Amino acid sequence: MRPRRERRHEHDSRSPAGRPRPRGGRPVMKAAGPCRCLAPCHAWAAATTDPRVLASPVWAPVWREAMAVAYHPGGAGLTVVDLDNAAAVAWARETLPATRTVPTTRGEHWIYRDAMPSSNAVRPGVDIKSLTQYARWLGPGTGRMVDLPAAVRALVVKEETTPAPGEVVSSVPERATWDRSVATGCRHNERYVRTGLERGLALIRARTESGAGSQTFGVARFLAAQHARCPGPCGLTALGEEITAAAVSVGVPEAYARRAVANGLETAVERAE
Repeated sequence: MRPRRERRHEHDSRSPAGRPRPRGGRPVMKAAGPCRCLAPCHAWAAATTDPRVLASPVWAPVWREAMAVAYHPGGAGLTVVDLDNAAAVAWARETLPATRTVPTTRGEHWIYRDAMPSSNAVRPGVDIKSLTQYARWLGPGTGRMVDLPAAVRALVVKEETTPAPGEVVSSVPERATWDRSVATGCRHNERYVRTGLERGLALIRARTESGAGSQTFGVARFLAAQHARCPGPCGLTALGEEITAAAVSVGVPEAYARRAVANGLETAVERAE
């Protein structure tokens, strides 16, 4: 944990000791450890559970000034899904497995076991706080904490979908066509499946600027959920190949597209069980 001071202190150009800080104001941010200016002013990197540090003369005045207490979720092996408004909370209740929750001033924190890369604005009103970020401590919360689901990991896929200028992502994989020959246990007719698939592919192809990775995950999850009550097989592998091809066609690296599809199919199965 660390005391959370006013943000103006974290961005001061000089340390409390009067020494100039390196550009950016936070010299120790690649790994956790003591602040070079010996004060707890470097966000998640200054987080500690060492009682000697927490009660040290350097930290004592900061505790008196602290506006709140924050912790480093990634350092504790946790991930916080920060839901900033009622719409985001409603989305989480519909989409994510229930876990320990903590009320916030505007929404809720959903806390899962295991750490992952952090990312802000993964969707409207939703931030992922884990490694290299801190979350405000608002109490232990309620509910049983569960393992980090694939659906949360998939939320950061969109950050990896924009190739560098001039970079060749990959060739579009050969399209595997879905038909009744690969779906001998599907209870839906071919027209129903193809119509849903084409609508999903159109949504992915429309994401030419950003968000194609998360859209790919959503389409895979939605389509797989339609077959949750089928005796199977339903040819989900062939559907996944077509979804992957659509994602790659708009710039999603093939490896990330396949991961998003796999996570989407897996999440649909988790919710059906």
